[in-house]
Amino acid sequence: MSLNLEHYPVLALANTPEELRKLPQDKLPQLAAELRQYLLTAVSISSGHFASGLGTVELTVALHYVYNTPFDRLIWDVGHQAYPHKILTDRRERMTTIRQKGGLHPFPWPPESPYDTFAVGHSSTSISAALGMAIAAEKEAKNRKVVAVIGDGALTAGMAFEALNHAGDIRKDMLVILNDNDMSISENVGALNSHLAKLLTGDLFNSIRNSGKKLLDTLPPIREFASRAEEHIKGMVVPGTIFEELGFNYIGPIDGHDVKGMVDTLRNMRNMQGPQFLHVITKKGKGFEQAEQDPIKYHAVPKFNPSENSLPKSSSQKPTFSAIFGDWLCDMAISDTKLMAITPAMREGSGMVAFSKQFPQQYFDVAIAEQHAVTLAAGMAKDGLKPVVAIYSSFLQRAYDQLVHDVALQNLDVLFAIDRAGIVGADGPTHQGAFDISFMRCIPNMVIMAPSDENECRQMLYTGYKYQGPAAVRYPRGSGIGTDIQKTMNEIELGKAKLCRSGSKTAILNFGPLMGYAIDAAEQLDATLVDMRFIKPIDKAMLDKVCSEHELIVTLEDNAIMGGAGSAVSEYLHQQQHKSSLLMLGLPDEFIVQGTQQEMYAELGLDTAGIVSKIKQFYA
Repeated sequence: MSLNLEHYPVLALANTPEELRKLPQDKLPQLAAELRQYLLTAVSISSGHFASGLGTVELTVALHYVYNTPFDRLIWDVGHQAYPHKILTDRRERMTTIRQKGGLHPFPWPPESPYDTFAVGHSSTSISAALGMAIAAEKEAKNRKVVAVIGDGALTAGMAFEALNHAGDIRKDMLVILNDNDMSISENVGALNSHLAKLLTGDLFNSIRNSGKKLLDTLPPIREFASRAEEHIKGMVVPGTIFEELGFNYIGPIDGHDVKGMVDTLRNMRNMQGPQFLHVITKKGKGFEQAEQDPIKYHAVPKFNPSENSLPKSSSQKPTFSAIFGDWLCDMAISDTKLMAITPAMREGSGMVAFSKQFPQQYFDVAIAEQHAVTLAAGMAKDGLKPVVAIYSSFLQRAYDQLVHDVALQNLDVLFAIDRAGIVGADGPTHQGAFDISFMRCIPNMVIMAPSDENECRQMLYTGYKYQGPAAVRYPRGSGIGTDIQKTMNEIELGKAKLCRSGSKTAILNFGPLMGYAIDAAEQLDATLVDMRFIKPIDKAMLDKVCSEHELIVTLEDNAIMGGAGSAVSEYLHQQQHKSSLLMLGLPDEFIVQGTQQEMYAELGLDTAGIVSKIKQFYA
C-alpha cells in the first residue's frame, strides 16, 4: 500500500538523495514537515519503530542534502532512527510493508539498499564501523566522507567509547554525530549555540587555528598553553570536554530541528580534517504530541489511529512471558532482600516496571551495557547477593565472554532470565533468539531450562534461583498457551523431563514453547510426547527409555539445530550407541528474516503441519 503523494508535494520531488540535493535550501523545512507526516501515516498503517524516527527527520534531510550518499558513507546506530532515511532513499512506496514478511527490513540492511552502508540492529556499533570505513577511505584516496549517527542511549555502551578512544588516537577524517534527545539539556539549545557552531566550523576560525598550530609547533610550551586556553574557552560554553580529551574536535550542541542551521553546520564540517564530533539536540517523538509526552510508550507501536490519544491494547487475555517474569521477580523479592535484579536498559520490555517501583534499592538498570550487566552480577554473587540478569537472547550474545569468564568459570550463583528466545517476529535477523542454547550448552557449570508454558516458566525461574550456580531460563516473546499459573512455587527436579503422552513408533521430545504444535502433531501421529524441560543437564534416563521403545526420536526446538538441544540428544544417542533414528527439527543454518512468529514457524516447518509432514517424509 502506497500513500497518496498529492499530500506531499515537496517529498514527491525527493525520492532519492540525488533528487533531494536538487531542491533549493529554503524548501527543506517544508520537506521535513511532509517527511514527518508521511512517517507518521506509514507507521500507523504498518506498525514499527516510531518516536526515534520522528526525532531525526531534520537531521536525516540535512545529512543527505550535504553529503554525497551513498558514495559518502552514512552509518546509523541501532537503526530505530533510520525510518526517515529509508523514505528518502528510494523506499518510500514500500514503507507500509516494514517489519512484515517479504517487506522492508526493520533496520538498515545493505542487501536492501546501497544507502544502507552497514547492517545494524544492536546498539553502539556505528563509530567502530565508521572508523573502519574512514581508514579504507584514506587508502582509497577518493575524498570519500564518513559519518556515524549515534543515539544518546547507544553512547552508554563501552564499545562506543573504545571506538572514540581509538579514533581520536589515530585521527582519521570522520564525523560522529550524537543525536541527543535528552530534554534535561534543552536549555543549551538556542541562537547562541547555533551561531557558535557555525563560527567554530567556519573557514576563518579553522584557518586561524590550523595556521596558529603550525606556527606554534616550533614553540612547544606556548603551543601547550594555547591548546589548553582553547579547550577552557570552549569548555565554558559547550559540554564537550570529554570528547576533546578523546581527541575529537567537539561542536555543539545545536538544534537538531533547525534543518537550515544543520545544513550550514554540516557543510562546514564536511571538509574539516581529523575526527569531528557534532552534538545535536532533538526531541524524541517530535511533531506528534502523544509520542513527545511518552516517547517510551511510542518507541515502537502497533498499527494505530493517529487521531486517537492512545494506542490500541493487545487483544490477548493471556499474560506475556515477560509479565510472568516480572510477577515472579516481585514475589521473590518480598521474601528475599538479597535478590538483585539487573537489566541493560530493557525495563519495560523485560516486564520490570512494577519491580523497579516496588523495590528500587534492589533494581539496577545499567543502560545499554550488557557486558557490564553480567560482570556486575558476578561481583554481586561473589559477595553473597542473589543477582538475576534479565536480558534478551540476542543481547546476551554481546556479553558472551563475561558469561564464560566471569560467571561460569567461577561457578557463581547468577540466574539469567533470557527473554525473546527463539523466533521474535518483526524485528528480524538481528533480534532472533536463535543461538542461546548453542552458545550456552558448551559452557561448563551452566544449567539451561526451556519452559513449555507459563506455569512452567514461573517454576523454572524459582528452580534456577534456588540452584547454587549459573542457571538460565529461556522463554519466548509474547504470550503462552493459556496454562493456569500456580502462585505456589516449587523446585523442579534438576534435569528431569516429563512424559506427556504415550504412543508408538515415534517419540517427540519438545524443548520449549513449541509444545502446542507438538501436542497436536503427537495426537495426529499417535506419537509419544515428552516435555524435556532441561537442555542441560539432559534427562539421560528418559532418553534411554524412549530409545528402547521407539524407532524414531524427533527433537523439537526454537533454536539453531547446530549445537542446540537436538545436538545434545544426538551426542548422547551416539555415545550410548542407541539404534533409534533421530530427526532434529529447529532453526536451519541461516539467519531468519522478519515475519510474525506464526508465519516463520510455518515457513520453517515448526508448526503442527510442518512437524507432521517432516515425520511422514522420514517414514516415506
